[in-house]
Amino acid sequence: MIRNKAAISRRDFLKFVSCGCCALGLSTLLPVNDNLLTQGAAVAAEPEHLKEVMFYKKLADLKIECGICPKNCRIADLERGYCGNKENRGGTYYTLVHSRPCAVHTDPIEKKPFFHCLPSSFSFSIATAGCNFECRFCQNWNMAQYRPEQVDSVFMPPETVAKLAKEQDCKTIAYTYSEPVVFYEYMYDCAVAGKKLGVGSVMISNGFINEEPLRRLCTYLTAVKVDLKSFNDKFYKDYCSGELEPVLKTLQVLKNIGIWYEIVVLIIPTLNDSPAEIREMTAWIYKNLGPDVPVHFSRFHPMYKIKNLPPTPISTLEMCHKTATSAGIRYVYIGNVPGHAAESTYCSRCKKLLIQRMGYAILQNDLKNGTCSCGNRIPGVWDVQGRL
Repeated sequence: MIRNKAAISRRDFLKFVSCGCCALGLSTLLPVNDNLLTQGAAVAAEPEHLKEVMFYKKLADLKIECGICPKNCRIADLERGYCGNKENRGGTYYTLVHSRPCAVHTDPIEKKPFFHCLPSSFSFSIATAGCNFECRFCQNWNMAQYRPEQVDSVFMPPETVAKLAKEQDCKTIAYTYSEPVVFYEYMYDCAVAGKKLGVGSVMISNGFINEEPLRRLCTYLTAVKVDLKSFNDKFYKDYCSGELEPVLKTLQVLKNIGIWYEIVVLIIPTLNDSPAEIREMTAWIYKNLGPDVPVHFSRFHPMYKIKNLPPTPISTLEMCHKTATSAGIRYVYIGNVPGHAAESTYCSRCKKLLIQRMGYAILQNDLKNGTCSCGNRIPGVWDVQGRL
């Protein structure tokens, strides 16, 4: 929940109300102050609320080509790209959602999930409408698959986001829930504003982003979590309207940059859970990314357009865990199974239990400055100042 509510009310800024939680733990808070709450369509119609997109090319006949993600949409005048939250107006490409989040919440960073990044800290989490995928199993479809005019939003400029994060004692701002790549300009400006106040930033993404905007953004990020949907391009096309190869490239670029990142794989029964695919995936990760990138295998629950499949059997997740460990990956986790031993972090050298988790809660943390008592350094971000 939002903490230190008095600090917000003293500034007469926001009142919050809770929305329901889904099976995977989504919990958002939406503003209810009528003076701040707006319909996206009204905002999008007013030029003073628009911000020019950072990466695009102007073409003939007032057309443009977007350069943020690998879809590289070519868009005619008065049309929008695939994500639905940017519009070509007279040959200039504008984002319609800058400073207009439709979800705001303070979350434990473990919820993202990050297990090797500032454990027990809180993250000021924001999202806007839109996505460059359409995952048939999307847990946040009522934001990601909607256009700005279909959701309520609040005016919250980057400086306010950074200030609220600081006031709420959040070590990071998280760009999450929907796909932050499609609200790139807002994310970038918030990350810059956060850095000025000593607040880090983390991106929770599908990894479908072009290299130039990724590298520029990472200058201001603390860490990145990438959802690796599958290791099968057909799955990406059929169930996500996306592609695998650009995501793999993103992971390699993150490794090259040297920023901290973690991988989450949602295991969906019969669709991406074959032992052969998991072996191929984990072998690729070990070969191309190394043994120290944390890999989370998360439990699927019926959602959005895939409601005919059961939750992932725990035995399947344990198979994935064993396969990844056998491939040489040192930090492998099972997610969405509270209390499972594989939620916790162990020393890769002496096997000591270092961080014991129960869901999003930390029950114990025996790491000292990121180091086990045996002297083994555990990779991760243990101090936000080191990434600012």
